[in-house]
Parts: sequence; C-alpha cells; structure tokens
Amino acid sequence: MTPALKVKPDRFGVVARANCLPKVGLEEFQKAAPYLADAWRCARVSVLPDGPGQVMIRGVRVDPLLTPTDHVPTGEAPEDLATWLLGVDEYAQPVTVGLSNVPGVTIAGLPGYGKTSLINKFICDCAPAPEIQFAVADGKVSGAHEGDYADLMDRLFAFVGDDLEEANGLFKRLVKLRRKRSTSIQEVLGVKNMWHVGPSENWPLTVLIIDEAHTYFRDYKGNDPATKKLAALASENARLVEDLVKKGRSVGMLVILATQKSTGDAIPTFIRDVCPVGLSFAQKTAEASVAALGEDIRNWPDANPVNLQDPSYVGVASMTAQDRPGFTRIRTPYVDDAHAAKIASDTAHLTYDPQILLDHYAGAYLETGVDLDKGEGSRPEAA
Repeated sequence: MTPALKVKPDRFGVVARANCLPKVGLEEFQKAAPYLADAWRCARVSVLPDGPGQVMIRGVRVDPLLTPTDHVPTGEAPEDLATWLLGVDEYAQPVTVGLSNVPGVTIAGLPGYGKTSLINKFICDCAPAPEIQFAVADGKVSGAHEGDYADLMDRLFAFVGDDLEEANGLFKRLVKLRRKRSTSIQEVLGVKNMWHVGPSENWPLTVLIIDEAHTYFRDYKGNDPATKKLAALASENARLVEDLVKKGRSVGMLVILATQKSTGDAIPTFIRDVCPVGLSFAQKTAEASVAALGEDIRNWPDANPVNLQDPSYVGVASMTAQDRPGFTRIRTPYVDDAHAAKIASDTAHLTYDPQILLDHYAGAYLETGVDLDKGEGSRPEAA
C-alpha cells in the first residue's frame, strides 16, 4: 500500500499531506525525512502531525532563513491582539508568540542584526489598534528625532533617549500607572487580571520598549558626585523596571528589553529571568547565547546564535520553540522606513497616554480615598 499524497507548491518548496497506513505512522514518516529530502532535492524536510491519522510533510528547496523578506504593514488592526507574528521558521512556517499574561520579552544580538527592526515591525503591525499603546526608551540616541524610532514618534505616547534621569522619570511614571491600575482594576474591569477580558481602548495593553537596555542599568563605579548620581539612577531604574516586569502582567503592561548581550550586567538577572520569552540574533560567544536563551541552548548546536554571524543571517534569530522541545530559527522581515513613517502618521490619532485614559475612566474611584503610598491593593475607606 502506498500513502496518497496531496501536494501544494509554494515559493520555498512543497507542502504534502498524507494519510497514515497500518505500521506506517508519524514515526516512520519522520525517519524517512532525510531520504525524502534527497529524493525531492530539498534543503530540509520536516514531518509533523496533521490531525488523527494524517501527517504534513514540508519540503524546503529555497532556504527561508537565507531569503531576506520585506514587510509592508497592512494598516489593519491584528485579529488577535495577544499574538505577535515574528516571521517564518526554517520550514517557512509562520512563527508567533503569545503575549497574553507575558510580563516581559528579551531580545539580544550583535549590533545591526535585526533587534530594532523586529520591534519596529511589531509597532507597525499593532499601530492600527488603539488597544495597544507604546512608550520607548532608546539608549542609542539622545533625542526623539534621531535613530530607529524617529519615524514612529507619532504612534508613541512617550519617548526618552539615553539620559538616565529622563528615563528614570518615564519608569516612575509607568510604575505609578501600574500601581493605579492594580488598585482600580477590579472596580473598572470587574476582573483581577486584564487578560481575562483582553485589552481595550479604555484599558490598553501598555508596552514599554527599552532598547539598548544596558544604557539604563549600567553599574557605575566611582566616588565623584556625578558618578554617584548616575549609579543611583541606574540602580533605581533597575528597581522600577523590576516592578513593571514582576507586577505589571495582570494589569496589562508588557516590557520588551533589547540589548547586545543579555548578561547580568546588561539586564539584571532579577529582571531577565522573569521574562518568559527570549530571542537572540547573532552572538559571538556561547556564554552570550546562554545568557539570552538559557543553558539548554548548549544541547541544540544547530540553533545556537553563534552560528548566525554570517551576514546572510542578518534578520535571523533563535528562540525557544513554542510547541515542542528545543529551539527554532526565525527569519524576521524588514519594514522600510517610509512604510513605518506612513503607518505611524496614519494612526497618530490613535495614540493616547494610558495614564490619562485611566484618570478619565477611573478617576472618581481613585479619588475616593485610595492611598497609593500605603502599598499594593489599598482600598478606599468606607464613608
């Protein structure tokens, strides 16, 4: 007996679906994958379950990881606000990561390999959704008119550059928002976890992007007054961001941290290790790969970011596989600056400060006796 195949070609190769036979199941198809790759002249072949008694065979002749792709934002809001489409894997299958109940994401990699480009695509894709609002701290620049986020300024409710004091002010502002949300969420939304009802225009998912995060957390050494002040600011910045990562999830706050090496001196471990989603573009050392992806990456050498240093892998990242053991490599697409500027301009009217929204919709409740200085969950006193 020969399994019947339904074959569909695409730009990268073929997708074949087959029915299993007695004594010829998923395991037998997977064992045959290398031979199918040779017979079909494919770079690689994967076999995955496709329902009861069925398998999907993916043959790739054009390597998606080596094929740069461009992305043009559609201008339409995402159907699922809790899903981030990252790109395609080595089999040209879409790779997504769920953001529901995720407190933080870390993105590591050498300069120029795609960290900020990935974040820009995320902003562009989500820009048409007023249920998501963005603030950016970019340690690569001094002002909003510089750098990678200049074209997106219209869609950001807040931006700071590499000034530690300004960043400190932004982080304090967001911690204050987090505390107000924690105090009022049950009264306003009727739930203790925003993800039970999802983000809304009145209570948007608030995303803080910290690019070149090491700028804000650096351990300054010295006894002169200027250095002591910087050291105090950096220490407080770490404490404030820790608050957002550890306590912001249930009230709809997400922190995305990008840095070259996510070692403990760049992103403090008490922040990094609480972020369940981690990606890494090219790295120079195995230690940097472990810091970004965890010890298990040592057991998956093919996916190790140290193997992504060739220029042909600019835009390719490794991350923990979401639906199976191990890691997967992802080709992330590039968004042209002109397209980013247009989508930001077209959606500028959807930009709101979440603090102003909260004050408008929960202001009366927050003014009835809640003392934010007394700690978490303080309730207004009975009249």
